[in-house]
Amino acid sequence: MTSLEKMIGLKFPNKKELKRFNALFGILAKYGFEDIVANSHIQKIIPNTYLKKHPETNQILSFNRFERIRMVLEELGPTYVKLGQIFSNREDLLPSELIKELEKLQDQVPVIENFDVTATIEEELGIVISDYFANIDSEPLAAASIAQVHKAKLRNGKVVILKIQRPDIEETIEADIRIMKQLAKSLHKHSKQVKAFQPMRIVAAFEQSIREELQFTREINNIKRFTKNFEGNTEIYIPKVYEELSNNHIICMEFIDGIKVSEIETLTIQNINSREVAKTGVDLYLKQILEHGFFHADPHPGNILVMPDTGKICFIDFGMMGTIMPNDKDLLEELLLYFMNKNVKKIIIVLEKISIKTSISDYKKLEYELYELIEGIINTAIDDIRMDTVLSRFKNILYKNEIILPHYSYMLMRALVIIEGVGLKLDPKFNITDNLSRYISAFTFNRYHPKRILKKNLARFRDISELIDNFPEDMNTILRKIKEGKLMMVHEHKGIDQFQKNIKKATNRLVFAVIIAALSIGSSLLIIADMPPKLGGVPILGAIGFVLSAIFGFIILVSIIRDREL
Repeated sequence: MTSLEKMIGLKFPNKKELKRFNALFGILAKYGFEDIVANSHIQKIIPNTYLKKHPETNQILSFNRFERIRMVLEELGPTYVKLGQIFSNREDLLPSELIKELEKLQDQVPVIENFDVTATIEEELGIVISDYFANIDSEPLAAASIAQVHKAKLRNGKVVILKIQRPDIEETIEADIRIMKQLAKSLHKHSKQVKAFQPMRIVAAFEQSIREELQFTREINNIKRFTKNFEGNTEIYIPKVYEELSNNHIICMEFIDGIKVSEIETLTIQNINSREVAKTGVDLYLKQILEHGFFHADPHPGNILVMPDTGKICFIDFGMMGTIMPNDKDLLEELLLYFMNKNVKKIIIVLEKISIKTSISDYKKLEYELYELIEGIINTAIDDIRMDTVLSRFKNILYKNEIILPHYSYMLMRALVIIEGVGLKLDPKFNITDNLSRYISAFTFNRYHPKRILKKNLARFRDISELIDNFPEDMNTILRKIKEGKLMMVHEHKGIDQFQKNIKKATNRLVFAVIIAALSIGSSLLIIADMPPKLGGVPILGAIGFVLSAIFGFIILVSIIRDREL
């Protein structure tokens, strides 16, 4: 470790990371964030040239702080753009002004230069291209931050696409994540402005999300699971995956020659009713959430196609998926029902069950805010209700009351806003509450269905039975730990500090009172005994004792009066 690295507590395993780190701070300086650098110890390794304003800085500073953050992410490249995209729906972590800017981020990534598609596929899959493919287009159909997509034809005539991970993308992202972690740790310690954004938590959540997206075998499993969920459904089409030509860095799947749901004119030319597409598409999406608990987390218009010959809806790109646990799915149903019934207290109970962390300081305030939200929805004409407005207000309430939901919840809310936007593009009169109302009716019916009640009670009976069966063994375990001294109980006293202060104060006063009493009695004995030395016939030691007693008594009296505890 170099002396500079020791000075700021950052480590750079290789020159590539150090170069990337310097570039990062060069861009921060360019966009007017010298204050972040200047307010931390990191400035000690930044050359002075980085801290001088660039020629374009004056123009850049005309943008507000949040616009400049977005511009910084765009210039830093794919990893940071992806970071901004993932957190564009996290009002629980970031201010709304920044969220609006992050929503503007798009994957505008150049194609890989001098990329040999054939050689890459042969090396990755260990095959001879001519044995499987008739041809592969060298020019990509699309380029994103993690992968490029190429069109190809198999020897059997089937047209496919090859989603190929960018060379060295894992190493690049790993290096960026290491820098992010070290930078977040240092800025959390040295910059109050950045600390407010919880940088370490943001980086940890991003790391989990980006690692999942890098695993192409995970995406393949997502497609298989999605296909199984909609088995037998005639309204949806799911592309076929060629697993023998896929691995963790390449996905080979059927090419879908569909129409994007945003291409209204093309749909009209093909005699496809855009209103029916909106209704069917959103209904299929709600099935993903409310029936299967496994949903597409990025349903923008480019990822939803309409098959021109059948009118079926086809979802593509299964890299980002959200999973809702069965218990959470039940809680989500309850949440919707309580919203409809305006049962605010129950809503709060469900939110606390779903959340990963809560710190509600004022329950009455939370109840009032939720009630105001519900009343606002109920008193609004159904055609004027917009999911983006409702969810934005809801997330703001969660943020203000420090209720942190699981990551999938924010993915879900973002996806619902996107899918509503798709529906409105297809049908200006579209309202997602029409689709939701059918599910809410079904929830209400199923909730009180005898079969569900019986099933629930049987589950409870099994839990009680297991508890009784395991009780003797559990008690033996507890008793054994007590005997071995391994059982530790943690008892928390709230307000203990104040209690200790009060006890200390009372003890001090008591000690003073004992001293005063002792001095008074001792002085009295000295005077009665007429013990020399004397002054004016009065024993001096006795007189001094009485004076000290009077002074101490006066001090205690003043202290009691000040505390208003006389």
